[in-house]
Amino acid sequence: MPTQQPNLLVNMIPIAAVFAIFYFFLIRPQQKQAREHQTMLDSVKKGDKILTTGGLYGTITGVKGNDLEVRFAENVKLTLVRSAVARVVAVEGSPEPAATQLVPS
Repeated sequence: MPTQQPNLLVNMIPIAAVFAIFYFFLIRPQQKQAREHQTMLDSVKKGDKILTTGGLYGTITGVKGNDLEVRFAENVKLTLVRSAVARVVAVEGSPEPAATQLVPS
C-alpha cells in the first residue's frame, strides 16, 4: 500500500497566511508612515517650528534645496539636512499646539 504524499498547496496555506499577517500588521503601516514623513519633509518651509531627530527645537529661517537653515537661539543658526527633521511642531501663522507648550511644574 503506497503512502499518500501531503498536498503541497495545503502546506503552503499557513506560510501564506503568516506572510499576509506580517504584511497587513507590520509592513503596510510602516510604509504608510514613511510616506507621510516624506510628505512632511517635502512641505517644510520658512517659519515652521520643527523638532530635530537630535531633540532640538528650532525655527526654519531658510530653505536651500535639501538643506535647511534653522535658528535654535537668538544667535545660533545651523544648517541641517531635511532628513534631520523629526516633525513639524507648528506652522507659520498658526498657534502652537497645546502639546508642545511647556507647562510649569
